[in-house]
Amino acid sequence: GTEEFPGTLVGAEPVYEELPGWEEDLSACSSFDELPSTCLAYISRIEQLVGVPIDLVSVGPERHQTIVRRGHLCGL
Repeated sequence: GTEEFPGTLVGAEPVYEELPGWEEDLSACSSFDELPSTCLAYISRIEQLVGVPIDLVSVGPERHQTIVRRGHLCGL
């Protein structure tokens, strides 16, 4: 993993990775348990790449369409 972000991206090379997608409409999901398994795998992969947990996922433009994953953020 990366410990610090470089001051310049000159010479950086992107890593292209394909993951399975999903066809389901996520806008009615209100918990992580309701998300498709491929969506959960996508979130897990991002967590692995960035090295931090993902606590919020937006499934639409409205405020109520934000899923809070961990208890310490439930007061938001």
